Amino acid sequence: MKIYSAWKSCLENIQTQEDYKSFWDNYLKEEQKIYESILETKNPIVSGSIDELSKTFNVEPIVFAGFLDGINTSLKEEIDLENLEDTDSISIEIVYKKLFFNMLDAKAKWLYTLEIWNSILTQEEQKEIKKEYKSSKTFVNTNKVGRNEPCPCGSGKKYKKCCGKNN
Repeated sequence: MKIYSAWKSCLENIQTQEDYKSFWDNYLKEEQKIYESILETKNPIVSGSIDELSKTFNVEPIVFAGFLDGINTSLKEEIDLENLEDTDSISIEIVYKKLFFNMLDAKAKWLYTLEIWNSILTQEEQKEIKKEYKSSKTFVNTNKVGRNEPCPCGSGKKYKKCCGKNN
């Protein structure tokens, strides 16, 4: 069985809310250990077979597949997870700024607040990425209603005589 298919199957087989919580509590602890180990080396390139890397990070291959699923969008080049076997060799290059941004986006506070980030990205870089993240989530309405246009509320009046009266 392909390793990514096994990961997805594992997720789909969670039956109860208690099992769901237990699974994710355990997985997230394992994931954090992997990230801490990778970030401590300060080497953005990780390579080896899935089996070897699983042993290196002391996790099951299926957990490592979950890790790859999560980090895939933070890589210089995404890998094809669908066809990955546990004996396949991979070489991934992590883009730290992208990873930090994606951790913010995933609301993974336990990961983006790791102390090790301070030795990888400067405080200024972290602030800039946080600012970029916040601005990416800010919605700006560019459809301005003119004073003499019909009111968007559907009253049939001009905007200035209806909803725009108090503005």
